[in-house]
Amino acid sequence: MIWIFLAIHVIVTLITSVVIILFGVRPTRSLSWLLIVFILPFLGVILYILFGINRRKFKFYELKETSKRKLYEQIDANEETTNNKLTFKSINKQRLATLIEKTTHFPVKEGNSLQLLENSKNAYQVIFDNLKKAEKYIHLQYYIFEDGEILNTLCNILETKLNEGIEVRLIYDAFGSYHVKKTHLNKLKLKGAKVYPVMPLKYGSFLFTMNYRNHRKAIIIDGTTGFAGGMNISDRYIKAKDSLGIWKDMHLQLNGPIVNSLHRVFIKDYYFASGEKLLVSKSHLPKQINTGNVNVQLVAGGPDSKHLSILQQYLMLINVAQKSIYITNPYFIPNQALLEATKMAALSGVDVRVLVPKKTDSSIATHSMFANFEELLAAGVKIYLEDTFSHSKVIIVDNEVASVGSGNFDHRSFEHNFETNILIYDKETSNKLIKLFLENSKKCTKLNLKEFKNRSLFDKLKEGSARFFSPLL
Repeated sequence: MIWIFLAIHVIVTLITSVVIILFGVRPTRSLSWLLIVFILPFLGVILYILFGINRRKFKFYELKETSKRKLYEQIDANEETTNNKLTFKSINKQRLATLIEKTTHFPVKEGNSLQLLENSKNAYQVIFDNLKKAEKYIHLQYYIFEDGEILNTLCNILETKLNEGIEVRLIYDAFGSYHVKKTHLNKLKLKGAKVYPVMPLKYGSFLFTMNYRNHRKAIIIDGTTGFAGGMNISDRYIKAKDSLGIWKDMHLQLNGPIVNSLHRVFIKDYYFASGEKLLVSKSHLPKQINTGNVNVQLVAGGPDSKHLSILQQYLMLINVAQKSIYITNPYFIPNQALLEATKMAALSGVDVRVLVPKKTDSSIATHSMFANFEELLAAGVKIYLEDTFSHSKVIIVDNEVASVGSGNFDHRSFEHNFETNILIYDKETSNKLIKLFLENSKKCTKLNLKEFKNRSLFDKLKEGSARFFSPLL
């Protein structure tokens, strides 16, 4: 019996290894998966099937899961990319804007206003107040809907608006919102709301959808007001539910032409989840009026994209920096290209600062982050550890350009998740975000290279082991 077991293990491992070698995207990731497959008998193979297979290489995944999304890839693309096209005087800003437009089809939009919502409790209140003012429709999409006070309040408001005749469309990630009780959502459906899970976990498609999640967080109200950022619908942002305490996050309220860009992403995702085509109309994509003087560009990335938009955005931001780079991210696990770019920026004299939580909701993610700290510190990167858990995904470059959104600095956000970042070309907003960064960093522990090198051998072993599992993160 043991020999049969070993024979099956060897055959399965060899077949999986051949698949990894033939269809692996990058050598470093392929090597990590090979190690996982060999170190963890059978479990490694299962993990690779669920999380590692590069399904972009397989035609059946293209046909079944992403072809219908491509129908909405460029809704009114000509109008979106030709009207009032902005050109920056700064070569670096123009390079960044051109890259994002070519990879996501979203140009820079002039004439916007935005509000930073750094206090989660206040952010929910602002969102709720705006939802109550809806006159035509409310469109929402979130990675996590979690039972609790926030969800109860949200659903009560949506029920009231439905009774007033307001259209409500809601999509949620089937995996991220797996534990939510469907009572509230079913009640909304009975009232007339259109509610759909994105990539439901069901027999027949589980293997092809499990690894690809919709991590976006967005609300569009009447086509004129939008909300986006890193915050989910959860009580974790207003009360402590575990040792991580109350989560902090950065969210945005958006008004102006950028709302149409944000809405186009929702429309594509909604079509993918529901199959309904009714949203492409002037009533849902109204002609926008200028509400301010902020230039904003939407960055949307996902496994259906031709390019790794979120990765390319972060790489370009780091590469064009001349003075400073301030990064706040809960999962700072850069791939080799980002790691080298960050080190090069610091070595060339750019003030590079990274603020991360001391502890995250994933021990593997925490140890994977710490695995890169020694070489980053040696290159001159300043690293701050925060006692509280910040879920914000923010990067500010040269006090002039900032990004706020849902994209983490990890493989999952770069390659597997549908993400949305808001790229802000505005000095005033950048300065506000830098001020918040500096205030937060004063409450943090600043790592010292000499002291960090003296951490225990056990910690180093945990970090080295976690590094092998970074492709899962």
